[in-house]
Amino acid sequence: MISNMDNTFSNVLVTGATGFIGAHVVDNLLEKGFNVRAVARSKQKADLMRQARKAYDSKLKFVFIQDLSQEGAFNGLLDGIDGIIHVASPLNYSVADKEKELIIPAITGVRSILEAAARSPAKRVVMTSSFGGVLDMNRPLTSEWTYSEKDWNPITYAEAISPDATPQDAYRASKKFAEQEAWRFMETKTPDFDLVTLCPSMVFGPVAHPVSSVQNLNESNALLWRVANSDGNTPLPPARFNFWIDVRDLAEIHVKALLTPQAGGKRYLPVAPEKFNYQLASEIIARNFPSAASSATAEKQKILENVNVDRKNLDEDFDMAYRRFEETVVDFTKQAYRMAGPST
Repeated sequence: MISNMDNTFSNVLVTGATGFIGAHVVDNLLEKGFNVRAVARSKQKADLMRQARKAYDSKLKFVFIQDLSQEGAFNGLLDGIDGIIHVASPLNYSVADKEKELIIPAITGVRSILEAAARSPAKRVVMTSSFGGVLDMNRPLTSEWTYSEKDWNPITYAEAISPDATPQDAYRASKKFAEQEAWRFMETKTPDFDLVTLCPSMVFGPVAHPVSSVQNLNESNALLWRVANSDGNTPLPPARFNFWIDVRDLAEIHVKALLTPQAGGKRYLPVAPEKFNYQLASEIIARNFPSAASSATAEKQKILENVNVDRKNLDEDFDMAYRRFEETVVDFTKQAYRMAGPST
């Protein structure tokens, strides 16, 4: 339930509320007694989420915005809002124009919500960025390196929109540029609210948002499903870096970032203490699901012990007990098998 300190943020707006991370953030807030104003594009998805949360009918309200980057998109929607958790960001690797479809919407979407927040009673904005905005993809994997909140992906705007850039490059760049736009806004506009940014790594775990089939899973879980649904001959997805976090733990960190006084003005890299790769996922699935044992692969993947993340600020500011990779994989796989049906 809401404590006296939490009363400061009793009414919270969440963007991306019907997405993978956003739905878990909504659930975490509802379970703690907050009133949630959830931003969605699809009325159908919003209705499905609402139907699955009838116990919170008086606490959960949906508002609809088709384009967050549109000027005035949030007009009137932040009235009475104490805190904002901005999760939404474009993620589509099948884009024809990387700049127009990924980078510009991410930047203008952030600017739009921060400008609206500056005209609202909101006291804090928590923004979901990405570890993609931190990673240096050109750094040799053999080198010793510990990533910290001071690191930024070195990709330039020109590189991100060049024909040589992959959609994945452009997505990582969009997260970097959007987050930098947020910090620039805070420095130049000096609004009455403060900002916290979170740069999570790979995010796995059971889904809480409306998903019609395993074919419609979010990107990271789709990779886990590829392992779970393997015939034993399909190559494992590559795991260039071994950082991850359970979506339920990430949702908890979002809420802690909203409520923790000393978090204001800080950037965090939410990662679990334990590292992962898809070989481990395959072994966990084979061990816990006998019917899937024959699909276990003999392929070997390395864990990079020389590349790490500085978790000092994360551990000092947020008292967290993280889920193990095994729990995350098992919980997701159970759900995915149910979703896929008996033929799987």
